[in-house]
Amino acid sequence: MAPPSVVRAFAVAGPTILLLLGALFAVSYLVVAALGLPPSLGPPLGLRVLGGGIVVAGLAVAGWVFVYRAPASMIVSTYITFTKLFTRAPVSEPFGRTEPLVVSGPQKYVRHPLYFGVIVMTFGWALCGGSTFVLVGAAGLLLWFWLLLIPFEERELKALFGEQYTWYVEDVPMLIPFTKRKR
Repeated sequence: MAPPSVVRAFAVAGPTILLLLGALFAVSYLVVAALGLPPSLGPPLGLRVLGGGIVVAGLAVAGWVFVYRAPASMIVSTYITFTKLFTRAPVSEPFGRTEPLVVSGPQKYVRHPLYFGVIVMTFGWALCGGSTFVLVGAAGLLLWFWLLLIPFEERELKALFGEQYTWYVEDVPMLIPFTKRKR
């Protein structure tokens, strides 16, 4: 299979990500309504300000990722990963992926820093806005990453990078920085 064009990857991956996030937060809203939970957490001003700081921290981590990996490259690899995930294509097929394994910058501290940044940002958003459904959505996003997307992506990265990725997994925590001791 020829590598997808960046334009096609943006045209497919971008809307797919937005659709999945929209569905996740719609389900979160329905769960909150069905359980009769209050729509607002009602945190005091200090916690709302802390939540704003947490959002900024999550944005900083996500932005740091782009220093070490071009956004276009990430969109193309996301497109390929989603294609494999949704079509059940073999993870061992590179489908034109040629990027190197990045193990510096934020990837030195966590294997999936963009996911970490997005989760931190979303929990901060829930605290800052005091929204119950955003908090439930953040928990759902964490579960989506932890139970489905990351395990699939890790199998794919192991197939692409082999022993180099195995060593990386042994040294660097998956999603929460500083939770694994270095050898």
